[in-house]
Amino acid sequence: SFNSLNHDMTLPEFKFIWYMEYSHRMWGRAVGLAYILPAVYFWRRGCLSRPLKGRVLALCGLVCFQGLLGWYMVKSGLEEKPDSYDIPRVSQYRLAAHLGSALVLYSASLWTGLSLLLPQHKLPETKQLLRLRQYAHGTTALIFLTALSGAFVAGLDAGLVYNSFPKMGERWIPDDLLAFTPVLRNIFENPTTVQFDHRILGIASVTAVTALYLFSRKIPLPRRTRMAVNSLLAVACMQ
Repeated sequence: SFNSLNHDMTLPEFKFIWYMEYSHRMWGRAVGLAYILPAVYFWRRGCLSRPLKGRVLALCGLVCFQGLLGWYMVKSGLEEKPDSYDIPRVSQYRLAAHLGSALVLYSASLWTGLSLLLPQHKLPETKQLLRLRQYAHGTTALIFLTALSGAFVAGLDAGLVYNSFPKMGERWIPDDLLAFTPVLRNIFENPTTVQFDHRILGIASVTAVTALYLFSRKIPLPRRTRMAVNSLLAVACMQ
């Protein structure tokens, strides 16, 4: 509260934070309406096939779940915690769940939209193409895991612990990497370990994307697929 923290905060500074939160909530509600209202309209007009109805219901349900998860996350920041007496913070577990749910919702929406807009390529199921598809799925999972680890970094303010790269301070492997007991707790609650894991996962993701790109160069692919692989490498390097 104001009595125990941020005594020097002015009213305009508080308003800035308040409007950031308010805008995020209103934007989330607008997204929900952007899903639900057209879904009802197209459903009643008979524009949706039976498989598409299932997808639309799942997407609308996921939008509602995302909002509920956001409320559940924010609620954790208003609870008194004996081990976080200095700064009110939301649970890193709930933050990661909220981000993960958003990524699933966005990916499923994009996949559904592109499936309707672009016809599927009829390619011969060669051994190389199957391997490329499997590798692409594996890379997707790795990128998803890296993004979730970023939520743990944000939730614990772990980015403030070490500010040098590639070493963390003067060491490649910091001393306090396994400071918590039991050991498994370090992965989710030790800021040093969380930042270390995020670095390793980030490097692994860029490496995987680069390997995917190089492997795809050996396979004859349609222009659209080639463009997607090239864009993936560009975005990975930029990130």
